[in-house]
Parts: sequence; structure tokens; C-alpha cells
Amino acid sequence: MNNESKNFDTLAIHGGGSTSPNGSLTPPLYQTSTFTFESAEQGEARFAGTEEGYIYSRLGNPTVKLLEERIAILEGGEAGLSFGSGMAAVSAVLMALTKSGDHILCSQGLYGCTFGLLQMMKEKYNINHDLSDMDDEEEILSKITSNTKLIYIETPINPTMKLIDLQKVVKIAKQHHIPVVVDNTFCSPYLQQPIKLGCDIVIHSATKYIGGHGDAIAGLVIGKKDFIQQVTMTTKKDIGGIMSPFDAWLLLRGLKTLPVRMDRHCDNTEKIASLLKEHKNVEQTFYPGDFENPGYEIMKKQMCKPGGLISFTIKGSKKDAQNILNRLKLIKIAVSLGDTETLIQHPATMTHAVVPEEARLKMGITDQLIRLSVGLEAWEDIWEDLHQALND
Repeated sequence: MNNESKNFDTLAIHGGGSTSPNGSLTPPLYQTSTFTFESAEQGEARFAGTEEGYIYSRLGNPTVKLLEERIAILEGGEAGLSFGSGMAAVSAVLMALTKSGDHILCSQGLYGCTFGLLQMMKEKYNINHDLSDMDDEEEILSKITSNTKLIYIETPINPTMKLIDLQKVVKIAKQHHIPVVVDNTFCSPYLQQPIKLGCDIVIHSATKYIGGHGDAIAGLVIGKKDFIQQVTMTTKKDIGGIMSPFDAWLLLRGLKTLPVRMDRHCDNTEKIASLLKEHKNVEQTFYPGDFENPGYEIMKKQMCKPGGLISFTIKGSKKDAQNILNRLKLIKIAVSLGDTETLIQHPATMTHAVVPEEARLKMGITDQLIRLSVGLEAWEDIWEDLHQALND
């Protein structure tokens, strides 16, 4: 099919090649560790790269390949690559782009495990990093060094929901020939496509919105073919953080309903955000769709909708925040996001517990901050549960 001529909703279902020689409507699950050769000579040719074909599922699998093709199309990239988790994807990209003595410039605010990985790379491998607000061009320039090898961005940032103007960063990065890597997990390709804004590499924890049902752990990377090939033959092949064929099959299923689910996530979140903002026990809300949010104009420029997450601070202490979570009945306490169920967590003691307090507070993650991933339930039921927990 001509992938370029179709709308996103159609490509989410039909994009990419075919793995169905027998006419199966659902892509087949190639649940195999290895592939046989017709002859020893064919095996030699495939290992030498002179003949296309599958060798071993760590190196490639038809079900996984279809997912990689489809996500690349949806993100507007040349090629995609799959991993066993979002952090496997993050670590593979960072390791592929750096060596000892190099420097990474990051957005001020990162997922806790990404922060932990960067600290490990600094301590063990002398790969340094700096955090930047990325609001001001001069401030970004002041933190770029001669050995800065990439700029790594979350937008919206987890969990403060701060937005980074990607086109502003790209303009600076291109002047210095530095690739821009974006963790696009909070948006999915349905809401934001960083490559089309000039960024070089996109990462997803596909565990979240792309899978959408809380039943698969996976990561995805999208970029230019030469970079994807480089990562395939180095950090993916040799370190081995691969995606299983079954998880790829689940993600292909999840992608089919991604546009419909994201619309409902966004609609529900808009309603809940407006009610939280007015609640007497809520100090502040952080939601890109709020016109009073500092990132509102950035959201309108680079996202098609504000997304399915809200963070908010409550009036009180850490214990008060934990008590609110403990009083919930419908909403589940869990650290993931993007599932059909509404999930809530306390970042300071959960997802970002690894971040030292001083750095955590600088990121805006206080003991009073709560992150809410709004699910697909009736918004009235979500709010009823939140309301009783906040009022008790």
C-alpha cells in the first residue's frame, strides 16, 4: 500500500508491510527463537549480509519487523527499532551516541530511571550530563560543550508536564551538528511527531499508550535508517535488550485503537483537569491544555491535543498526599500510565525516588505532587472517586 497517502488512523491499522502469506487478517505471531536455512550456503549468505532473510529472533523477526515498520511510518521516520522495555531503548540510544569523555545535555526533569542511567554513565564511564530548562536560547548555548554528543528531551516532562519548544532546541542543535533525541512517551505519535519538527531520534516506552492495555513491556526507537542500522548491529545485538514476538503482536493490536483511545484519554483529562483546578484542597495543577499553563502556546504549536496526564499539588504534607491515594476506590495506585484504567502515583516516593532530594526539588517534584494518568472510564466516575478522596 502507499503509506504516504493515508491518514494516521488508517496507517495505525494498515501501515507497513505484510507478514501474512496465507491471508490472515490479524498479523501472524512468529513465536520462534530461530529460523532454518535451505542450505549451508544460504546461511552463509545471510550472516554475510548478501541475502536478506531471518536468522535468529534477537536479530530480527517478522512480527517485530512489522511493528517497527508501522511505528516508523506513524512517527514520520525512516526506520524503527524495538526493545524489551522503554529503558532498554533509552540505554541503547545513549550508548550508541556516546563514549567515555562525552557530554549529554538534557531537559531539566527526567524519568527517574533515565536520571539513574545518566548517573551510572557518569560514575562508571565518564559520560557527563547537564540539565537545562531549555526556555532560553542563551541558557542552552551556555551548556553546550565541545564534546556534547546529543540533546535529550522529555516533553511533556515526567511528571511536571513542562513543555519544551522542540523547534527552538532543534535550531540551536543544528547549528552545532548535535542530534536531538526526544522521549515521546507521554504523547504517542498521535499527539506529537518530533521528527516532523526537525528532531533526529524518537523514543517510546511502548508499555504506555502504544500498548495501552497494561499487558506488555516494550520500547521503540525511530530515526534515520543508518542510525537504526548502527544501533541494530551494536547495542541491540550485543547487549540483547530485545522485544519478544508476542509483545510485538500485542503492540500491533494496541496501535489499531491508538487514535480512538487517545481521543478518549484527552477528552476525559480535559474535564478532570478543570475540576481539579477549582478544588479547594488542590494547590496547583499542571496540565498542558490549561490556557494559564506557561507551556500552553507550545502545546498548541507542536501537539494536536494536550494529552492524558495531569499532575497536581495538594495543600498539605507528603502524608496528606499519600492519604489521598489510599482513600481512592476506583483509581488504582500504580506507576505506569496510558492504560485503559486510571492510574495515580506519588512521584517523589515512587517513579523519582532514585533522584536525590535537591535535584528532585529543582525539577519541581515536591512531596505534595501527585501524577494522574486519566483512563477510559466514564469521566464522571473518575471524578467522583477523586472528589471523595480529596474531600475526606
